[in-house]
Amino acid sequence: MENNLSEYRKERGFSQQALADLLGVSRQTVISLEKGRYDPSLPLAFKLSAVFGCKIEDLFIPGED
Repeated sequence: MENNLSEYRKERGFSQQALADLLGVSRQTVISLEKGRYDPSLPLAFKLSAVFGCKIEDLFIPGED
């Protein structure tokens, strides 16, 4: 699944570690999410949308799997 996490994070001035701390996950999880190696759980996707003040669909673009 593609995503816009890196762009949203950088626009708001968050480091990967700062975002991880807000979400209660490791920095490695944020890195994996941004690189598309890991799809978030639904609760994590909701946390991300709350942090960035947007819809989940604005952050994640479903692929053709």
